[in-house]
Amino acid sequence: MRGLLAGIHAFQRDAFGSQKALMERLVAEGQRPQIVLVSCSDSRVLPEMFTQAAPGGVFLVRNAGNIVPSPEAAQDAPGEAASIEFGVEVLGVRDVVVCGHTHCGAVEAILEPERIAGLPNLERWLLASQETGRIVRERYGHLRGERLMRVAVGEHVRVQLDHLSRLPFIARRIAAGELAIHGWVYDIRTGEVFVYDVDADEFRLLEP
Repeated sequence: MRGLLAGIHAFQRDAFGSQKALMERLVAEGQRPQIVLVSCSDSRVLPEMFTQAAPGGVFLVRNAGNIVPSPEAAQDAPGEAASIEFGVEVLGVRDVVVCGHTHCGAVEAILEPERIAGLPNLERWLLASQETGRIVRERYGHLRGERLMRVAVGEHVRVQLDHLSRLPFIARRIAAGELAIHGWVYDIRTGEVFVYDVDADEFRLLEP
């Protein structure tokens, strides 16, 4: 905690000055983000860092496991849908990204629920994406270790994209050609980003 407080002082003293004009403009004109990005809460994943986005560039929605509850589940957990709805309907964002990441503890817990035994809130939250576990068990039972996890993270992102596409306000805008949705996987170890190619049905490394 002490280090973070020192960081706040250093930011105010050394760094904020270079952003002051931008922040004043954002206050005066309001935010105009390029994307809504649904990311995991994992402290190792910093979307503004790996996208090099300036303040105001990304409307960020974070939770354990970068989960977008299905329309049915969203009735009981409306927070994610509400944030995405604000970004799309109020801010006019035309792209929504679901970004998973390697070494994701939430995906590990979906595959091995015993890891979170005794954590009732987390157990209930991850129930929103149990489809990931079913898909992985049915299709990839022959894989183990890191290979299994990489596949599971990708499938998990695809499940969230399906949930996202079925939210009524998202489906309506996609049908009207006003919105696109995307799936990414961020590799914590390498900094690489893999983008879901719908036509090829696979994640491909984002090339320069």
